[in-house]
Amino acid sequence: MDNNKAWEEFIINLAKISNIDLKNYKRPQMERRISSFMRQQGVENYKEFLSLLTANKDVYQKFIEHLTINVSEFFRNAGHWKVLAEEIFPELAKRRGGPLKIWSAGCSTGEEPYSLAMVAKEKNVKIENKILATDLDREVLAKAVKGTYSEKEIEGVPPPLKKKYFKQDGNFYTINDEIKNMIKFTRQNLLRDSFDKNFDLILCRNVVIYFTEETKKTLYKKFVEALRPNGIIFVGSTEQIFNSREIGLHTQKIFFYTKQ
Repeated sequence: MDNNKAWEEFIINLAKISNIDLKNYKRPQMERRISSFMRQQGVENYKEFLSLLTANKDVYQKFIEHLTINVSEFFRNAGHWKVLAEEIFPELAKRRGGPLKIWSAGCSTGEEPYSLAMVAKEKNVKIENKILATDLDREVLAKAVKGTYSEKEIEGVPPPLKKKYFKQDGNFYTINDEIKNMIKFTRQNLLRDSFDKNFDLILCRNVVIYFTEETKKTLYKKFVEALRPNGIIFVGSTEQIFNSREIGLHTQKIFFYTKQ
């Protein structure tokens, strides 16, 4: 069987046993990640690999974690968070005249929504209900809900916030309940599930980099539909939306886009 046909069959069968449709992802990057995992498992072809995934739950779970690329940091790209705190939040609060509805899409192990909650607390930004934080991976959501991180994992947290909002236990730090209670963690597949509406702010940062251009455009359109008029989407430092006007957004600041 040629490589193209083998790949096509593999992604069809993988979609049957998981919630992941690899047609939405850039093939070269996904093939590299999958091949490296197969080598680790001593598997030589996709047919054997699918059999292993079906038979062994532990290997299946490790593979899903490997594939969904969970990398997160507190206050990643600190300059962008400064813009959020000093310019975007005050503007949104002024426009809204009430509590803000906020969503961290692809929240991974929780660093992003916890960063959001700390900034909101420091700036006295009122939140409607709770910050919604979603991810596909159950394992990372479990870590996010626990809210415990190593010293290295909280390097990006400014010392005053670290002192104020974390409780230290040896070399580990746990977010305090005041911040935890500001967030609702939920499992969600961004490419398949429907979205809630009327968000004032959506963060989707360092999530779409492995998606095809067509999938990115579809996802950003869904985000636009989920925003209130004048709501803002905040993206990652490698994820400028080049067709922003075409899908109803205009650039507010670099990496911040407002729904027209």
